[in-house]
Amino acid sequence: MTPWKAPDGCSNVDSVNGVLAQVEAGVAELATGPLWTLSDTEITDEVRRVHATIQALSGRFLTLIGAADSRDIPHNAGATGTANWLSYLLAMRHRDAQAWTKLAGMLPAVPVVEAALADGRVNVEQARVIAKTVHDLPSGVGELGKAKAAEVLTKLATDDRLLPEVLEKHQRQILETVAPEIADDKLRRDLDRAERSAYDRRDFTLIPYGEGEYRVRGILDTEAAAIVRTALDPLSGPRKPAPTVAAAIGADACGGSDAVNDDCAAARVVPGEPDPRSAGARRADALVEVCQRIMDAGELPDNGGEKPHLTITLPWDALQAKVAAGLLDTGDLLTPETVRRLACDAMIIPAVLGGDGQVLDVGRARRLIDGPLRRALVLRDKGCAFPGCERPPQWCHGHHLKAWADGGTTCLANSVLLCGFHHREIHHGLWEVRMRPDGLPEFLPPAFVDPLRRAVRNTLHRRC
Repeated sequence: MTPWKAPDGCSNVDSVNGVLAQVEAGVAELATGPLWTLSDTEITDEVRRVHATIQALSGRFLTLIGAADSRDIPHNAGATGTANWLSYLLAMRHRDAQAWTKLAGMLPAVPVVEAALADGRVNVEQARVIAKTVHDLPSGVGELGKAKAAEVLTKLATDDRLLPEVLEKHQRQILETVAPEIADDKLRRDLDRAERSAYDRRDFTLIPYGEGEYRVRGILDTEAAAIVRTALDPLSGPRKPAPTVAAAIGADACGGSDAVNDDCAAARVVPGEPDPRSAGARRADALVEVCQRIMDAGELPDNGGEKPHLTITLPWDALQAKVAAGLLDTGDLLTPETVRRLACDAMIIPAVLGGDGQVLDVGRARRLIDGPLRRALVLRDKGCAFPGCERPPQWCHGHHLKAWADGGTTCLANSVLLCGFHHREIHHGLWEVRMRPDGLPEFLPPAFVDPLRRAVRNTLHRRC
């Protein structure tokens, strides 16, 4: 920067005051100038020039703050610090005063940035990012390395007009440019420190948030997050559209015998609406499904001497009448529809109470569709039996056609494989499932899907 030089016969003070007075007069005149006389191009040009002038004046403002600090002017004025003095003097927010003071302290170390700010080639925020980036470089870089970093960043800011937030992203690249050997070591140490910090602060909490709702809060390190993502991603994609039933089709469409035509001519399944769930909802469903699969597999360690399970308490009369809510062992409530669905195949122990509260039955082993029965069910249904669903057996629950709570037996003729989504659909009561004379399940759609409610079945797991 060119130092001030007073004209002959004038002091530096007089010269500065004269220039400042001219600036003030020019700003006053500019502020009152009419805008309606300017064209769009002229307004755009003035916006750019006024902004550059503001940045140049900000450079002068910063040098004044630095001079005040070096002369102890704030201390002599009774202020506790330069930021406090600046805040009081200019009625400025304290945090803004702190930011100006900090930048004023760093700017002299990067003269190339100071000059660019004085010329209006960079703005204050760009200068702040560059000065801080250079200031934070390891001491091993040396003064030459810091000067080179300041030149590179200033060139990026002026030539490529990079935004301050974009300049911040060049911090690692700058270190790699001026001191690659230091950059590698710093990256390793930073990653190690970040991983240890994240691991030490790891947390997973379920927080009650109103009736029937929980919030999930937690912190994972990079490795743990990668494991969770790997487990959830295959399960969190949009599901296949739910099928609907179209008009009857001719027997020739199936190309089979009369026996086949009984199945195929009744109705056909066509694609329905796309998955309405948000990405977050799909991930939440995937998390629950991962936990459900582990419980179903029986691979969890014992908890209190037995395999982990849910305990649901519901009066016997209420269970049969499909009314009232079930009480989990956590103290939370579930709708009767949810209780009946879980009673089909989930790893739960139902504690069914009589009128006087005595336990009539706790965890009948034959209630669960497992072991040889599930294997036979997989051989028969080969996946979710709902029409149009392609989900494989390992994603499916065993469902009682006649509910266990209603006295239904746990046998192959009273069982069907359903994925979690279609299991819920059946328990909502819109679709019905029944067994055909040949021992295969078929489904009756609601009237709004097919007014005639013609039976359909899944033909994706086998040929018609």
